[in-house]
Amino acid sequence: MTSVLFDGIKLLYTGDPEREEIEDAALVAEDGLVTWVGPAERAPDADERVDAGGRAVIPGFVDSHAHLVFAGDRTHEFQARMSGVPYTGGGIRTTVAATRAASDAELATRAAALVGEMRAQGTTTVEIKSGYGLTVEDERRSLEIATGLTDETTYLGAHVVPSGIAADDYVGLVTGEMLRACAPYAKWVDAFCERGAFDGDQTRAVLEAGIKAGLQARVHANQLGEGPGVRIACELGAASADHCTHLTAADVDALAACAPKDAPGTVATLLPGAEFSTRSPYPDARRLLDAGAVVALATDCNPGSSYTSSMAFCVALAVREMGMTPLEAIRAATRGGARALRRTDVGWLLPGARADLVVLDAPSYVHLAYRPGVPLVHQVFLGGLLL
Repeated sequence: MTSVLFDGIKLLYTGDPEREEIEDAALVAEDGLVTWVGPAERAPDADERVDAGGRAVIPGFVDSHAHLVFAGDRTHEFQARMSGVPYTGGGIRTTVAATRAASDAELATRAAALVGEMRAQGTTTVEIKSGYGLTVEDERRSLEIATGLTDETTYLGAHVVPSGIAADDYVGLVTGEMLRACAPYAKWVDAFCERGAFDGDQTRAVLEAGIKAGLQARVHANQLGEGPGVRIACELGAASADHCTHLTAADVDALAACAPKDAPGTVATLLPGAEFSTRSPYPDARRLLDAGAVVALATDCNPGSSYTSSMAFCVALAVREMGMTPLEAIRAATRGGARALRRTDVGWLLPGARADLVVLDAPSYVHLAYRPGVPLVHQVFLGGLLL
């Protein structure tokens, strides 16, 4: 086994609640894992050395919400929104038609390219959902493609009700034959609990069926308006309630009460790229944090409402538009995302964690918000190996 010393680190963000930042730091990795973290002057010897050159180092971003298996383009929809047409979620069916018509190779190539974009921008862990097939075979193949790119795969047969089938009949398909075909390729089950998609009873039925099949739950909740999604997520012990744009006081209290502390709970995953791309109100992260909820940031990368693969962009939006400090935003984009995936091996840099780290071409992670849009990722290491 070869050990690698990373030194010359101006500021190391560890993700450790006990010591989140270390100045003039060093880190040692061996066999893909972090084995030592601390002040550079105390660093042990190692077989190899990587000099960060006075730059900042952070854990790799953990993007816990992305829709990467799709075909087609929705530029026209974006142009319409920028001209004043409100977002309704109805454009999902456009992508469904294109995805069904695409070959496995076409879908795999595009998804792999998006994962490549993410990695180049510092994302080392990504969740990928199905949801643009909406037939038994198209959902199954979407998830099979996703398994070639990540361990974090989510069955989202309950994205919208496709044309030509009644809603209750489709829920029966999602909880029956489609679930049986997709469960072997999925870790998670999800549902879009929203007007125009699935109501509370339908969402509960989908999630409970997925849980019974051995999957863990996460929920698209409260994006377009107030609704039961957040409360269902908390009641069923979902790992995350995603979007959380329109929350009542009861929703906020529920997320605070079920926040993961010493045991698994429900993370409020915020997706500011969606609000940016739909000209919608941003979630109030400050309200959630002050109440005691655990917050994650993710890209929601998808062709319709958030076609960005940049977690750094989402960090900048969170600081500028959602009331988060730079420290809170970087925490949400790393450790928060890991908690939304119930992972303890990524999202922070402590002994025993995977050596997924990003060297920023800046002296501090604050520059991610301070210099929005600037490509600040200097190097990305996955399991201690340079990508």
